Amino acid sequence: MSHHELDINNCFLNRRDFLQRSGMGFGALGLAGMLGADSAVAATRNSMIPAQPHFAPTAKRVVHIFLNGGCSHVDTFDPKPALTQYAGQKLPVDNLATERPTGSALASPFKFREYGECRMPVSDLFQNVAQSADDLCVIRSMHADVPNHEPSLLLMNCGDARLIRPSMGSWVTYGLGTENQNLPGFIVMCPGGYPIQESQNWQSGFLPGAFQGTHIDTQHEEVEKLIENIENKYTGRKSQRKQLDLLHELNLRHQAARSDDAELESRIQSFELAYRMQMDATDAFDITKEPFYIRNMYGKGTHARQMLITRRLLERGVRFVQLWHGAGQPWDSHDDLEERHGKLAKECDQPIGAFLKDLKQRGMLEDTLVICSGEFGRTPTVELPTPGVNAGKLNGRDHNHYGFTLWMAGGGVKGGHIHGATDEFGFQAVENKVHIHDLHATIMKLLGFDHEKFTYRYAGRDFRLTDVHGNVVNDVIA
Repeated sequence: MSHHELDINNCFLNRRDFLQRSGMGFGALGLAGMLGADSAVAATRNSMIPAQPHFAPTAKRVVHIFLNGGCSHVDTFDPKPALTQYAGQKLPVDNLATERPTGSALASPFKFREYGECRMPVSDLFQNVAQSADDLCVIRSMHADVPNHEPSLLLMNCGDARLIRPSMGSWVTYGLGTENQNLPGFIVMCPGGYPIQESQNWQSGFLPGAFQGTHIDTQHEEVEKLIENIENKYTGRKSQRKQLDLLHELNLRHQAARSDDAELESRIQSFELAYRMQMDATDAFDITKEPFYIRNMYGKGTHARQMLITRRLLERGVRFVQLWHGAGQPWDSHDDLEERHGKLAKECDQPIGAFLKDLKQRGMLEDTLVICSGEFGRTPTVELPTPGVNAGKLNGRDHNHYGFTLWMAGGGVKGGHIHGATDEFGFQAVENKVHIHDLHATIMKLLGFDHEKFTYRYAGRDFRLTDVHGNVVNDVIA
């Protein structure tokens, strides 16, 4: 008969702990048998170690540029000459069910020009982005569920407008891990505070907490302010390592008496990551190490800085980066659309254009999927005075979820391609419509996942990013 070394911790088990350890252990064995080996491993995965997807991917990493508040598609990538024809007049249609009262047609104040060999029309707002027109895949037939910011933000980021669900970045890092264990796999750069719905936009939901996005406030330039407590000024690295080793041992003993506690495991990993980040993060966020001509290409300002940081993070193996633009002053132009959209585009057009060129010249664009979108579009008709919403200047647009535009580049999408269309006025998608669930399904395929099989079991059900919806849009895949 074999004997086991006495574990002092087991001497203090109460009856409940004993039953929990024995009873739940048998249940876990049975569950593993029913799920199969692969599913059982996936169900308990909570590390950032690189993993293989279902099939060979065309994209290995994702950058999501989020134009917060709802950028107007008819003023950027979806020209509508009919709005100029009917400017100041009532449109000859009666089915414009807008969120708030709107009036006559509002012509775009921006000129559209054709770019690239594909002759893609883009407005003057994004002249620098348009220089990469032959690499852009523009989807003009996007549509969401409702014309409200909160649910539309969550739908775009998490695949559900109301319930707590893991964000897209969390799903991606859960499935693929990260190539650099010294940096977070999922980083969110949002200057000047949080957007609407705050950190829910990059939450891990019911996935282990290690896969939640790490928020960086990029309004700051100094690394010590970008990442709080990045440098320990009081304890050397060797002493920190000893402290962490002791803390790790204590946490493991604590965890052993509590079965598989995902939150505790996430805290342990967070301590370790914070220790390892001290060197890599300090280097990655220091753009002064870039040549002057590169910094000059990106331009000045917060968005230029965070776009350049993004390229440096991708080079170091970070899997998913989300950049927010307009979190403090959103693209939500109910009034003064020409002035507000003009100001915001001036902040981000040059950096985004430079980022696309920079990735391409380094050979990184082909396996980096770049996505640029807001949560919805805007109406082709002018918004009428609405108390508490606008000043009634009759020069802005209301929210519009029935039809809007999103563009992607790199990562295996068709360059110089326009998919789908809205009606002649730009109100609703009418040709090759693409719902947010379809977009997510397509992104998953580009990353090597069958979105219907990439699941996580929670509360007795297999969940996925696309819920029970979504069809891959193969026409946008090269």
